[in-house]
Amino acid sequence: MKSSILIKKKDKFFVEDVCIDSIIEKFATPTYIYSKKRIVDNFKNLESAFKNVDHLICFAVKANSNLAILNLLAKNGAGFDIVSGGELRRVIAADGDPKKIVFSGVGKTSEEIKLAIENNILAFNIESEDELTRIQEIAKSLSKQASISIRVNPDVNANTHPYISTGLKENKFGVSEESALNLYKKAKTMDSILIKGIDCHIGSQITDLKPFEDSVKKLIALIDKLEVEGIKIKHMDIGGGIGISYEDEKAIPFDAYAKAVTTLTKGRDFKIL
Repeated sequence: MKSSILIKKKDKFFVEDVCIDSIIEKFATPTYIYSKKRIVDNFKNLESAFKNVDHLICFAVKANSNLAILNLLAKNGAGFDIVSGGELRRVIAADGDPKKIVFSGVGKTSEEIKLAIENNILAFNIESEDELTRIQEIAKSLSKQASISIRVNPDVNANTHPYISTGLKENKFGVSEESALNLYKKAKTMDSILIKGIDCHIGSQITDLKPFEDSVKKLIALIDKLEVEGIKIKHMDIGGGIGISYEDEKAIPFDAYAKAVTTLTKGRDFKIL
């Protein structure tokens, strides 16, 4: 097993000074063992990397929807990125703050949208004009306003596996920069829509900083165009996708990731998600 949280002492394996044999005796196998310390340390290290800017770290619930882990992250101040009503309910059950939730994904149902609006989530990440219209209609029927970001496809090559690349124009996620500008203009005219942010996610398992830098540059250029149209962006959701070492990959250090992002956004008046 390749993991630095696993320690061998006198022919026995331990995680955080707990003998794995004792866990197996109590719960049998197969079983999953998580390191609370490692999860909290990773979260706090990423928090520390962005300490000099206004930010919110949102854990992708699809990565692990275990209620104990969601609760642990919520207690440490995390926000959450969800892709379904079920994930929204899990975050709420784990005492997560709905006002720190962003709702991503291409398949949001009307029922899920209604549930999210009723719980006053931070923002929907909009993937299409049809979705924007549907959210407007549902929010209006509830006599509420829905906060939105628009997911921009920046046409950036993440240099990762094609199956987990989401930021090229041939990928099905998000809208083009030109379409995004028109969508923001349309959203501005809607009485039940609040424009909050801009969003992108270019892929997973990324081990090179340049794709992140390229996508942030494109979002900033679009934010400047929106400013001219009188549209104020309050947060930039830069997605995630920092790769880990499965075999010989060299992971991007949190500090280097944060420095690249904050250097490009220095002096800007918006929160980084």
